Amino acid sequence: MIKNRLAPLIASARLIDDPLRLLAYGTDASFYRLVPKLVVKADSEAEVQAVLAVCAEIGAPVTFRAAGTSLSGQAVTDSVLLLLGDGWGGAVVEDDGARIRLQPGIIGAEANRRLAAFGRKIGPDPASIDAAKIGGIAANNASGMCCGTAQNSYRTLVSMRLILADGTLVDTGDAASVSAFRASHAPMLDTLAALGARARADTVLAARIARKFAIKNTTGYSLNALIDFTDPVDILQHLMIGSEGTLGFIAEITYDTVPDHAHRANALILFPDMAEACRAVALLKSTPVSAVELMDRAALACVQDKPGMPAGLAALPAAATALLVESRGESAAAVTANIAAITAGLGEVATLGGVVFTSDAAEGAKLWKIRKGLFPAVGAVRPVGTTVIIEDVAFRIDDLAAAAIDLQSLFARHGYAEAIIFGHALEGNLHFVFTQDFGAETEVRRYGAFMDDVATLVVEKYDGSLKAEHGTGRNMAPFVEMEWGRDATNLMWEIKHLLDPAGLLNPGVVLDRDSQAHLKNLKPLPAADALVDTCIECGFCERMCPSHGLTLSPRQRIVGWREMARADASGDRARRDEIGGLYDYQGLETCAACGLCATACPVGIETGALIKALRGRKHGAFAHRLGALSAGHYGVLMGATKLGLAAAAMVDTVAGTARNRRRLPTMAQPKLAGGGAGEAVVYVPSCAARVMGPALDDPVKACLPDATEALLKKAGFTVVIPDGLSNLCCGQPWDSKGMRDIADTKAAEMAAALNRASDNGRLPVVMDTATCSLRLKAFLPILDAVEALHDLILPRLALRPIKGPVLLHIPCSVRKMGLEDKLLAVARACAETVVVPDNVGCCGFAGDKGFTTPELNAHALRKLTVPKDCSEGFSANRTCEIGLADHAGIPYRSIIHLVERVSEARLASMAKG
Repeated sequence: MIKNRLAPLIASARLIDDPLRLLAYGTDASFYRLVPKLVVKADSEAEVQAVLAVCAEIGAPVTFRAAGTSLSGQAVTDSVLLLLGDGWGGAVVEDDGARIRLQPGIIGAEANRRLAAFGRKIGPDPASIDAAKIGGIAANNASGMCCGTAQNSYRTLVSMRLILADGTLVDTGDAASVSAFRASHAPMLDTLAALGARARADTVLAARIARKFAIKNTTGYSLNALIDFTDPVDILQHLMIGSEGTLGFIAEITYDTVPDHAHRANALILFPDMAEACRAVALLKSTPVSAVELMDRAALACVQDKPGMPAGLAALPAAATALLVESRGESAAAVTANIAAITAGLGEVATLGGVVFTSDAAEGAKLWKIRKGLFPAVGAVRPVGTTVIIEDVAFRIDDLAAAAIDLQSLFARHGYAEAIIFGHALEGNLHFVFTQDFGAETEVRRYGAFMDDVATLVVEKYDGSLKAEHGTGRNMAPFVEMEWGRDATNLMWEIKHLLDPAGLLNPGVVLDRDSQAHLKNLKPLPAADALVDTCIECGFCERMCPSHGLTLSPRQRIVGWREMARADASGDRARRDEIGGLYDYQGLETCAACGLCATACPVGIETGALIKALRGRKHGAFAHRLGALSAGHYGVLMGATKLGLAAAAMVDTVAGTARNRRRLPTMAQPKLAGGGAGEAVVYVPSCAARVMGPALDDPVKACLPDATEALLKKAGFTVVIPDGLSNLCCGQPWDSKGMRDIADTKAAEMAAALNRASDNGRLPVVMDTATCSLRLKAFLPILDAVEALHDLILPRLALRPIKGPVLLHIPCSVRKMGLEDKLLAVARACAETVVVPDNVGCCGFAGDKGFTTPELNAHALRKLTVPKDCSEGFSANRTCEIGLADHAGIPYRSIIHLVERVSEARLASMAKG
């Protein structure tokens, strides 16, 4: 019914009601699951208003969702889920970076990238900032490592565009909009003003509100708005911060930004016990520190073997506690002075190993990456079938040590031996993480008893915050009155009824009269496959995935596969068939298997590895026999492919279809003469380079192998071509289809041939295609073209950079090999202006999927834009370049072509000089 009502208003592709994707969107980063009846991807304010109007008419609750990294169940519903579509990525920097205007769909880290040139950033800095979107950051009043209470969304808010439950849109930064709103909603604003006056007049309540928000607090609504402001419009917009979509929709927010000093230093300081570490925190509060992160001994044990951690952590005593300290400054001298002040401030505190800071950015990044990955790291080692829970509390600094020790005692009392404590110690904000089995009623009761004791400890003993920065959500909604008291909670209910009188906006979140609500709708995490069983469904992977939004993201593929595994285990054949029939396309066919998800996953899960394994199982014995046959006669197969390309080019020429002329490559006919003068290097052109030449309308007619050979000779190398090249392949075509055994056999054959050609590794081996390089590196040491250009070739050449601009696409394989900076350096050496388009990651061509599943390529590149004065682009993967050229409308070639064009041998250059 809801879908039918919305069908005339919103494109059918953005009204989702198939069982697989409904299940997939029933998951966020929390331990709750509610499966929506309909998912609506709204692309505009008008569409949000339309959804609210229809839902109000039929009495259907609606929940807003941004990235779905919410930890407390704020982003799931069993009714209508309103998802941010592609139309919410706007960002406008104002006043030389002093302010930034953001739509809710932009990722927090992207906002900071826009501000980087101004030396500014947004105030909120949650650990999930690389994945979380601004809408969620504001709606949860997320804070993080450095922002404390002074720089969160509440404190740095300038204005917002918001849509109320009745569909009214008001822009608090626009005088005309505010004036019209004051006229149309005078009774509402008068009531808000009266609530504020009442709160300020009640000295006991006002004092309680001030005390509660002196530390981090996201339990309940932002009642501080009632005492901080008198104008009801100001009260309204500040109530929206932290309201978790229960009072309205934030369509845009303008922030005051904060300084982002480029100079910083970090120290991991070890203490003999929690009490001494917390004493240090109190002393650090008055020193020039930017962040102080606490990690207890159990937390350190989770990461003690990770790269970048100091040696000797495993030998620390059982009570040892660490503080990760960062200091920032406008200059290196300022940071040095800060370090001296910090070290002096800790002079009388007992440490294990002293206070040693590093200004090395790479070392500091390692420490922070480990700290940010503590939550998923616990999840990665949990028993299969259990979930991982993170709770988030805050205390006054004076209570921090005693409270942390009390929490550790609660872990022991309730049998959570694996629990860890870490958090933003400078703000008294502690996170504790533990694993929980929700499959047995006794375990659910144990969890319930534990949470009751936690609430009693935090509220009654220390008067702290049950939620400091993760939002009240579903798991603390039943405890709001316990923390705040009846009068304050009743005030929150008044606010809710005023702004959402029908109670349709995200019910069950922030406020809930059901005292057992936090023990309901718990999410199962059944065993599915060892490749992904460690996934906690945090969603950090989603921004990297080219199919996210077309079909499924990596997280959602895992959710779907887990449900099929559950159905198999329970004998629910109907459910298995229902989900499995959809999974073939949404899960298997449209996965690029690019592996970028693993680069964003805190525990390195590569969902593509699961998908390739599933493809292999699906193919069956006959397909594997065909795969083996093709591998054994690979040279013949490549010859047939060339003939196919030639025929396609002929048809295309006759038909005159411009789109296909850009898209389809011509047949490559490399000469590959070898030879030259100078040091020898083995050059192995990939299958794609040997078969796929330039597009018909590309003015550059040289195929990649000829361009590479010419460049190597220009650089003074003798080029060695391996014997039997026509039958050599790294195995990637079989690997992508799940035929790993055949793929590895082909790779081993190629490695043997290259080993012979390189005189057992004496000569460097250069591969011209990044995907193949990445795969071959697992079998023998080779150089990808990017590192060969950067390390070997450019130093031998004189360059005449073109003015540009040129577009540069960084392929997934280049990112996974860690060669992104080298590719950028090569491009910038050859062109004065290099543009790496925003919001373009994996191109989605994925080997042959650009031909077989072109919608994946189209979706991945839907945001690709070309500067009007740009006429060419470059990359490092031939198949990627085909798809990029098609969607950009300009030729894309290998970066090798660019280097070859702008370079000449140094000796020749000197002679001309």
